[in-house]
Amino acid sequence: MRGKQLLVKDKWHVELQDVEVDLQIIKDTEVIVRNHFTHVSAGTEMACLSGLESWFPIPGVPGYTSIGEVIAIGDAVDKVKTGDVIFTYGTHSTHFKLDTQERFHGVCVPIPSGLPEDFAAFTHIAGIAFTSIRLANIELGDYVLVTGQGAIGNIAAQLAQLQGAEVIVTDVDNARLELSKKCGIKNRINSAEVNLTQKVEKITGGKMVNTLIDASGMTAVVAEAADSVGLNGEIILLGSPRAPFRSDVTEFIRHFHYLPFNHQMKGALEFTLPTHPNDFNKHSIERNAEIIMKLMADGRLNISPLYSHKLLPEKAQEAYEGLRDKKNEYIGVVFDWTNY
Repeated sequence: MRGKQLLVKDKWHVELQDVEVDLQIIKDTEVIVRNHFTHVSAGTEMACLSGLESWFPIPGVPGYTSIGEVIAIGDAVDKVKTGDVIFTYGTHSTHFKLDTQERFHGVCVPIPSGLPEDFAAFTHIAGIAFTSIRLANIELGDYVLVTGQGAIGNIAAQLAQLQGAEVIVTDVDNARLELSKKCGIKNRINSAEVNLTQKVEKITGGKMVNTLIDASGMTAVVAEAADSVGLNGEIILLGSPRAPFRSDVTEFIRHFHYLPFNHQMKGALEFTLPTHPNDFNKHSIERNAEIIMKLMADGRLNISPLYSHKLLPEKAQEAYEGLRDKKNEYIGVVFDWTNY
């Protein structure tokens, strides 16, 4: 059977091409999906197209999130059935085959009724943001600072509010802070215009924050924001650090040894959690996905301000260049595969 997929032929060069689709079930844990929508990651996929991710070969087929219909299943698959519309970690293509027991790409979760399929495509980036909440010790009434208000930082802030925190967000881009406002975040700071630590001190009445979640992926931002964390607080690294940064590491490390800091630092890569539910772990990537989609369906997690473009795959080159060069215009991009 013939299908279509996106191919990164060279750095920043993407084409839609015809391919032969493999629709044969080989393992009894496999599922074949006919994609309806795929979402573009403004972080990981941009790094892949830049040639910065060693695990992504060029030429290669990009992809991050798929929402599609199950068209075939192996004999051992019992979590979904043929005809279900599911969320998974699929490629930008008309069809996708996955092994439901595979550690890194085996996510397979039915979407709930009432949730539009294209909105469900935001589940993966929301799941990444959710990892920071799962690993943090946020309790009702805590102060939480989220640095970086791209889509993942915005969602992390919303989830921290749902956890019961008083949330403060910061960015150097007023357009992103305006999106945070639209998503219900009251305390917003442009750290290029005011002293971040002093502003946090004023908002918290001198208590500072219990938890800092960095969604910027910029080491310099983490170093600057560390002084905003109070005694016995925690720093959660949600964004993936990629840019080099030179500084006095001793000055930063004092936050984890001396009073009045005594901070803890945790990495929040999504695969810190198990992919599939099991008896020995309360949380998993699939359980988080179920919760996220219910929050979106119920209107408690606001995705609309972050959803800027629904495009045909033929517009992929335009989409990737927009995400790279027009970040305040191309915020959340979904490809529509329903007519292929």
